[in-house]
Amino acid sequence: MKEKSDIGANKRLATRWRVFVLALIACGILSWLSFPLHCPGRELPDQKRTPGTFKLKTIYRHAANGPHAAQQKLDITPQLLEKGRAEYAEHLSIKQEGDDELWTSNELYATNNPLDFEFKLKVEPIRMTRMMYRSPEFVESYLDFALENPDMAAKVDLDWVNDIVLAPNISDKDTILSLALMSSNAYVRLPHTGDWRNVTEPWHNSGGDGHGWDGDGIRGHIFVNEVEDVVVISIKGTSAQGLAGSGEDDTTGNDKVNDNLLFSCCCARVSYLWTTVCDCFVKSYTCDETCLERELRRKDRYYSAVLDVYKQVLKDYPSSTIWVTGHSLGGAMASFLGRTYGLPTVTFEAPGELLATRRLHLPMPPGLPAYLEGVWHFGHTADPIYIGTCNGASSSCSIAGYAFETSCHSGKVCTYDVVNDKGWHVNMLNHRIHTVIDNVLSAYDKVAKCKPPEPCHDCYNWNYIQGRDTSTKIQTETKTSKSKTKTKTKDLPTSTLTSVTSTTDFTTPEPTASSCIGRNWFGICTRYGL
Repeated sequence: MKEKSDIGANKRLATRWRVFVLALIACGILSWLSFPLHCPGRELPDQKRTPGTFKLKTIYRHAANGPHAAQQKLDITPQLLEKGRAEYAEHLSIKQEGDDELWTSNELYATNNPLDFEFKLKVEPIRMTRMMYRSPEFVESYLDFALENPDMAAKVDLDWVNDIVLAPNISDKDTILSLALMSSNAYVRLPHTGDWRNVTEPWHNSGGDGHGWDGDGIRGHIFVNEVEDVVVISIKGTSAQGLAGSGEDDTTGNDKVNDNLLFSCCCARVSYLWTTVCDCFVKSYTCDETCLERELRRKDRYYSAVLDVYKQVLKDYPSSTIWVTGHSLGGAMASFLGRTYGLPTVTFEAPGELLATRRLHLPMPPGLPAYLEGVWHFGHTADPIYIGTCNGASSSCSIAGYAFETSCHSGKVCTYDVVNDKGWHVNMLNHRIHTVIDNVLSAYDKVAKCKPPEPCHDCYNWNYIQGRDTSTKIQTETKTSKSKTKTKTKDLPTSTLTSVTSTTDFTTPEPTASSCIGRNWFGICTRYGL
């Protein structure tokens, strides 16, 4: 009887242990699904602690074109801020009606110096899928491999992790407004004096302007929150007289080349009247994909320059969380950088960058759920550049010399429907960053809902080939008085083709040119050249 009692007690004890273990497992699963997990080596912010503010600390400028490896930095000092305050006051005193605004008209963000403004952003932890190994050395070596071996790169299984990352609270209106103001801050001119320090080789700026790289490259403004240890990189967007609302810096030439290379179907080959920005156009609606990818990765293009800026910021702030933001072209560059290194990214009025993302072979985790994305694109329905309708021969973008032919975005889109809500008409002037800040972001009570973009396919009517035929077959026929030798075929590189002259009765080979230098109305090549 006693043995039966002991057996029963043991069974009850074993049952309790099973229930306890199952409860622990269930709690673990529920806590993982609800995701307030602790990230090893990274303390999450204390929600009760007073949040810090973001202030402009440093500005980087990087050459693109010419001395494309040159990079400089400018630390924001009290003396520089005082000169900036004086210049901003002078600008306000001489500003005429119709001039582009340098700062928002929202009274809540009023300041006498945009460069000295303190931004308040709400921080929240999110779960984000990104590459496990994100060092610049590994990432750039992978991108180089993908460029040279795209077919093999598609078969490479990269290691992905679900990290808990500090990110901006995209549902908070003030946070989105502050990020938009940071994007506009990247357009603001500094005084023509400043202690620019060489990060790499000397700058050799021919313009004599102590600020920016007018006509030479890109700029990144670095905002730092020392309380949460968060850094925001704001990348300057398109500056052009023909493209309204994007600052005053005269980087029109390089900006337009990069815009047309990134957001056109093929080197801005809109019609026979256009001068292409690269030699990848083959014939009507046919383009060399390999050539395009190499053009995008050239060291004097903006994407390579942005990677260098990030490496320098990472060197200066090795333990900080880094976010990226930007407007227009700067927004697209921010998206590329954020996807390359797995950084939370918020853009404003960025053109469709999904096609360029794929051409650059940027790492994208397979089967990624939308809620694990860390790239958000904010825009509105009255901006033809953002929604992808600013194309065609009669469009304002084409008249200004811009070939914005893409409309598909990666990540998630957060779109304000101002056409239906406010009766706006689609107009390129609505692309201006301060139109977005003052009349859209400030005017709506709530932030636009972010969601995955609708299924989209850019340049569907184009045929992309993987490299041109670089070998030419030469047929040589030898004749003698006694016999004839059959035709002999051999492959020679096009670049080494020369006319053959000999005392033997040979036919002169006809070299086939690999480059078209003249086309008719329909895009068919009518004139070739080596």
